[in-house]
Amino acid sequence: MAFETAQSVLLSGIVLGSLYALMATGLSLVWTTLGIFNFAHGIFMTIGAFIAWQVGTDLGWGLGPAAGIALGVAALVGVGCLSEFLLVRPFLSRSGIVMLVVITTLSATIFLENSTLLIWGARYKQMPPLIEGKVELLSTAISAHEVLMIAIAPLTLLTLWVFLKFTRIGSAIRAVSQNQESALLMGMNVPLLYSIAFGLSAGLAGFAGILLGSIRFITPGLGNEPLVKALIVAIFGGLGSLGGTIGAAYIIGLVEAISTFFIGLYWTPAILFAGMIVVLLLRPTGLFGKK
Repeated sequence: MAFETAQSVLLSGIVLGSLYALMATGLSLVWTTLGIFNFAHGIFMTIGAFIAWQVGTDLGWGLGPAAGIALGVAALVGVGCLSEFLLVRPFLSRSGIVMLVVITTLSATIFLENSTLLIWGARYKQMPPLIEGKVELLSTAISAHEVLMIAIAPLTLLTLWVFLKFTRIGSAIRAVSQNQESALLMGMNVPLLYSIAFGLSAGLAGFAGILLGSIRFITPGLGNEPLVKALIVAIFGGLGSLGGTIGAAYIIGLVEAISTFFIGLYWTPAILFAGMIVVLLLRPTGLFGKK
């Protein structure tokens, strides 16, 4: 019985870690490239889930889950690019850009959250699972949708890594993150690269929201809690380290699953924040971050 319980908790932690990896990698990408936190990241997740529900389900336009995912992610990439243009770019030359962007993105979150409430209403909605049925994994039965989440999150992040590592645009984004002034001197279109990075980040958030929308109810506040967890993961793993962020996501997922099972749901956030504080006291750059 104890062995089966451990397996169940392990799988739950891996599922949570896969979701947090998608969310936190987007946050870390924006921080690495622009040096700012995007507090509208959670509402991007919510909008992605609502668009996929509208496009893909029978209660919406009924075009099927594949169309819902494709249009949801594509729409969020566009929303991310537009958000960078409206909320970030006007302040790029300001000395207090970090605080200014905190204010603008928090304001955008309030505006967009109320907009989703006006468009889709307050009634709970839910995406059907992308794959129906149960799968036995590690002698524990979990939903096929959760198995898909476990598999698809690393593949998505691997695709992002390949894009950043081996494409011209990806190399340019990495160059801008390392030295903006040199990138400008080399003739790179830095604002465009910022916009692309913001769009990729929003697309990851939207995709995470679509996956979550099949196991939780979709509400205007769907992304609020995952945003907090993603912030913990990004800081815990080390700001600016995409690989560290991914590793930290699975650690936080496992810690949350263990804490929820043995201690309780209400104490889990306090434990996660306490763990983050301890790590920052011992390693101010985060668990995997560099000076």
